[in-house]
Amino acid sequence: MTGGERVVVVGAGVVGLTTAVVLAEAGASVQVIAEQVPGGTSLAAGAMWGPYLVEPKDKVGQWGQRSLGIFRKLAEDPAAGVRLTNGIEASRTAEATPGWATTLPGFRPCERTELPDGFTAGYRFTVPLIDMPTYLDYLLRRFRDAGGVVEQRRLTSFTDTDPASVIVNCAGLGARDLVPDADLRPIRGQHVVVTNPGLTEFFSEDTGLSPDLLCFYPHGDTVVLGGTAIDGEGGLTLDDKAAAGILARCAEVEPRLAQARVLEHRVGARPTRTAVRVEEEVLEDGTVVVHNYGHGGAGVTLSWGCAEEIRALLAAK
Repeated sequence: MTGGERVVVVGAGVVGLTTAVVLAEAGASVQVIAEQVPGGTSLAAGAMWGPYLVEPKDKVGQWGQRSLGIFRKLAEDPAAGVRLTNGIEASRTAEATPGWATTLPGFRPCERTELPDGFTAGYRFTVPLIDMPTYLDYLLRRFRDAGGVVEQRRLTSFTDTDPASVIVNCAGLGARDLVPDADLRPIRGQHVVVTNPGLTEFFSEDTGLSPDLLCFYPHGDTVVLGGTAIDGEGGLTLDDKAAAGILARCAEVEPRLAQARVLEHRVGARPTRTAVRVEEEVLEDGTVVVHNYGHGGAGVTLSWGCAEEIRALLAAK
């Protein structure tokens, strides 16, 4: 990739914006094209660093660790919306501890007295929590400061752009029609944002493949409560019953949340496929497209690692 090379990045979620930042700061002339700026699914995220049911494991490990290192540095900048936070991930069925957790600072198994009623195992660690509205605004500012340009419109074809050396496809769920990719499917997620009654630590339950999640992430004056994971559903209409369930599950673990005031509801559709797709494709008309999508619920976790792999792919051209 040579300085000033023109690159179009499709999508303005956390994956698209991070990729755009990395390429623009490497010297490329980058244009982001997206229907939503920033992307709605990324705005709806919790968000805590941590691999979340994504493949391929070897690459996910590499991408995730690279992102983790960058998030730790970003936590030093108050404007980024990233905090290093202590907390607990727990299970009601003594599941084996995931390998990624054991590498985190402060990792240790929980004492039984630290676990809520009904939980049989858990562990403590320190991990980045990301306040997504603040963080996505930070990425947009950083991108524009590097000379990047944003165009807000719906793209129906990769040929529907101005001439560019390469198109980077970070369209998330939109790639299902744009590529097209029949392997891509939505997993609907919903969160409730409430006033913070004094929480300083996160809590997350290892719920496996259950559609009903349980987590709460404090972000200063607010707490994001989760959640749901409805496989195959992509509708973004608020589900009042699901919201009530989220509130009840979280308040059962942390009773102070029962009196917290609801500020907003966030709904998104995680772009999920059998494996994250990061690779180059040359279309029939000669257009070079580099794909970077299908991150499921781990878009934040993998964002910097995948973006740097895209930069390496373009540098090798």
